[in-house]
Amino acid sequence: MDRSAQGERGVTTAEYAVATAAGAGFAGLLYKLLSGGFGDHLIKTFFNHVLDLLGLR
Repeated sequence: MDRSAQGERGVTTAEYAVATAAGAGFAGLLYKLLSGGFGDHLIKTFFNHVLDLLGLR
């Protein structure tokens, strides 16, 4: 392995750490939105719309 690739090894690890933290933050935000009243209403509205489109309701 040459010196330039060896010096950038930590950069890749830092990028994975940032992406993991961002993914965990997004998952937490999504959970908070969908577990409250807003999420319940959103899911019910979505499924009712799908059932209407399929002609099952």
